[in-house]
Amino acid sequence: LQTLIQETDPGADYRIDRALNEACESVIQTACKHIRSGDPMILSCLMEHLYTEKMVEDCEHRLLELQYFISRDWKLDTVLYRKCQGDASRLCHTHGWNETSELMPPGAVFSCLYRHAYRTEEQGRRLSRECRAEVQRILHQRAMDVKLDPTLQDKCMIDLGKWCSEKTETGQELECLQDHLDDLVSDCRDIVGNLTELESEDIQIEALLMRACEPIIQTFCHEVADNQIDSGDLMECLIQNKHQKEMNEKCAIGVTHFQLVQMKDFRFSYKFKMACKEDVLKLCPNIKKKVDVVICLSTTVRNDTLQDAKEHRVSLKCRKQLRVEELEMTEDIRLEPELYEACKSDIKNYCQNVPYGNAQIIECLKEIKKQLSTRCHQKVFKLQETEMMDPELDYTLMRVCKQMIKRFCPEADSKNMLQCLKQNKNSEVMDPKCKQMITKRQITQNTDYRLNPVLRKACKADIPKFCQNILNRAKDDTELEGQVISCLKLKYADQRLSPDCEDQIRVIIQESALDYRLDPQLQMHCSEEISSLCAEEAAAQEQTGQVEECLKVNLLKIKTEMCKKEVLNMLKESKADIFVDPVLHTACALDIKHHCAAIPPGRGRQMSCLMEALEDKRVRLQPECKKRLNDRIEMWSYAAKVAPAEGFSDLAMQVMTSPSKNYILSVITVGICVLFLIGLMCGRITKRVTRELKDR
Repeated sequence: LQTLIQETDPGADYRIDRALNEACESVIQTACKHIRSGDPMILSCLMEHLYTEKMVEDCEHRLLELQYFISRDWKLDTVLYRKCQGDASRLCHTHGWNETSELMPPGAVFSCLYRHAYRTEEQGRRLSRECRAEVQRILHQRAMDVKLDPTLQDKCMIDLGKWCSEKTETGQELECLQDHLDDLVSDCRDIVGNLTELESEDIQIEALLMRACEPIIQTFCHEVADNQIDSGDLMECLIQNKHQKEMNEKCAIGVTHFQLVQMKDFRFSYKFKMACKEDVLKLCPNIKKKVDVVICLSTTVRNDTLQDAKEHRVSLKCRKQLRVEELEMTEDIRLEPELYEACKSDIKNYCQNVPYGNAQIIECLKEIKKQLSTRCHQKVFKLQETEMMDPELDYTLMRVCKQMIKRFCPEADSKNMLQCLKQNKNSEVMDPKCKQMITKRQITQNTDYRLNPVLRKACKADIPKFCQNILNRAKDDTELEGQVISCLKLKYADQRLSPDCEDQIRVIIQESALDYRLDPQLQMHCSEEISSLCAEEAAAQEQTGQVEECLKVNLLKIKTEMCKKEVLNMLKESKADIFVDPVLHTACALDIKHHCAAIPPGRGRQMSCLMEALEDKRVRLQPECKKRLNDRIEMWSYAAKVAPAEGFSDLAMQVMTSPSKNYILSVITVGICVLFLIGLMCGRITKRVTRELKDR
């Protein structure tokens, strides 16, 4: 049969193959009518429409039968022979097409042309434009069906039967082999690996994927699609636009599959490979999997940054592409194999109906973190720690707050993105969805100081100094449920923190005073009281300190000791700084402006000023401010009885905010004067006795 086909040469004129001519007549009339009858390009046109709506089943079968033989004897491809004859002679040192000998085995000429097809100008000895187009055409055809790739079918026959016997639909066999890459026999793995590496450079070889992605390419990627040399740009563009509303399901699945295949070997990401191959050889030798290479290079970059190295070990072009890879990996949990493997059972149990992509599975795991298995919980904690140090890697935050980042933080460094958003959170033009997402991240940060890099840096000396007992009980990769932050809050009230740490804790107290959810200890210990005493306030859409105020007002009704302690701590904090008591601060804003404007905030100074104004009958405070201050005085009096002063500063603050302040100060003054007089008298008596002894 092969001899007959060689003799008749239907590749030169398809009409010689009567069965093909009859079966494909309707397709030729509709899809290839612009090509002259009998032209060899008719076959190429038919192959371009293989597996499309215009193709009929009978023509498809006849066409594949013929292509099976043409793919195994390139002398039968007239167009390829004509366009590449000069290149074959110049680059592959042959004058006869597809010569067969010990030195020139079957198919060697095409293999040679294929090797030269993707060379850059710097590498030299490139194919002519016409020949390169023909080589790409053949590669496109081979990618459609494994039967059209003789080497692939020969080397992978056993693996196709073992792993892919049920994958009978178009294009599924190659995808199946890529999915089982690590399980394939050595020869087949090399062939599939080389083909995947080629696809990473020129994804247009994947004709079926290109058809599925045509709308998105025309809308978002037409500029890179028109480039003669792809160099991985088109796939990068498709990945970046994977979640556009124009994206169809087939294209999205194809792009995601290619991303997952890329994780098996860093060579499958062409741009990453070209940018970082020298760095990988130098810094990460013997590492093959892409995710491991990314971790290796990222760790090196981070260490160089932390140590303020004069010169980065990872080159600039590699660092730029490494950033692209890191950001792409955050979009789908399956692109982070360690996290995915650790959380597989949890995903099945808690996030079964949540779709992959857009980091939705990762967000689902974060929201039910306390219910996760230990291993998954630890991995999620480490992920959050990384995201808080570098918020640009937080895919959901970046997606939800994209427009707000453009508005408020266009010049902000990626490391300070969340900090910038937090500072603008209460702006009138802040998007509600973004504001909600910022609050979520603040709640997460307040569960553990390690998730707040700014606080961690500002309080690096204070934390071990005041909270070492908590650190001793802590476990790696599990939250401290706000214990360290609560410890620092108490020291803030006692005015014992360093200035930088005090500033950060003040901000945290101010924020949590407006929203009880930002105080993990309060939420943990007062959950029942909030449900029973403050349900209406907790249900409010906008939290402005109503829950905290409700708990303070109902302090006498609180039965749980731990909850009572948390509310008393809140009262103690408000003594130290009126800014951390939003209800009181709002009520007394005008009075502070009129009577205490010259007094700097912090360390209880403005609170003492208001107390003095309250005692001074010549000063008239706003009715609401006066009422709130009297309420606070009653609360502080009760707090002083229930929780006595723990130190001199606490005692001094209680005295200054006491309604009997003047009486107490008078008593203390009289006591000091009496002691002074007694001391003076004792001094004179001892002096007289000494003189009498001398006179003797």
